[in-house]
Amino acid sequence: MNGVLYGVGVGPGDPELITLKSLRLIKSTEVIAYPKLKGSKSFARNIIEEFIDLPKVEIAIEIPMTVNRLPAQRAYDAAAQKISTHLNMGENVVFLCEGDPFFYGSFMYMHSRLYKKYLVEIIPGVSSMTACAAMAKKPLAARNEVLTVLPGPLSKKELERRLADNNSSAIMKVGRHIKKIKSVIDRLGLMDSSLYIERASLKEQKVLKLIDAPEVAPYFSMVLVNKEEDPWL
Repeated sequence: MNGVLYGVGVGPGDPELITLKSLRLIKSTEVIAYPKLKGSKSFARNIIEEFIDLPKVEIAIEIPMTVNRLPAQRAYDAAAQKISTHLNMGENVVFLCEGDPFFYGSFMYMHSRLYKKYLVEIIPGVSSMTACAAMAKKPLAARNEVLTVLPGPLSKKELERRLADNNSSAIMKVGRHIKKIKSVIDRLGLMDSSLYIERASLKEQKVLKLIDAPEVAPYFSMVLVNKEEDPWL
């Protein structure tokens, strides 16, 4: 009988934000897999470090961060083969994913490769978006507002169009796009309605007005925009 593949969300960074179900699976499963950037440690693996009290078989998936998607797809293909080997032996595998597995999560690429052959379960996690809202103490949306999630790499024109059409927006994948994002928001007159959050839930966390945000932002940063003064009152 084949093993089960679990896509486990480990939250935005604070280990105490891991769900009880995720923690149980991490502790009880002998094989864990996780993505990592070349030359660096896995952020997802770091989050659960203190909970690993037994030896694990670890599958580190080195993902090239390039505009060309082919190298990353090949890395996921190779990882799927390694994971399949353990599943075929009847071993369960936990795939760690920062935040939530299906909210811009890397697990979706593994799921698409393996779900037709193996039993796959998704364990949701606290997403970076909800963590940022909590740390900023600003609700994401209220009443009949429409919340829009926008990726930072969008063009200036597309960002401006979508921000102009919505009351509440969360801009993710800010990183090297911070300068462009700030210029678009400034042009729309929304600077006073925007917050910048960096490394939410970690000790290095920053919550700033967007106008005070740094010119160089890390990958783990987000901008929240809400045009209403107090939409939740």
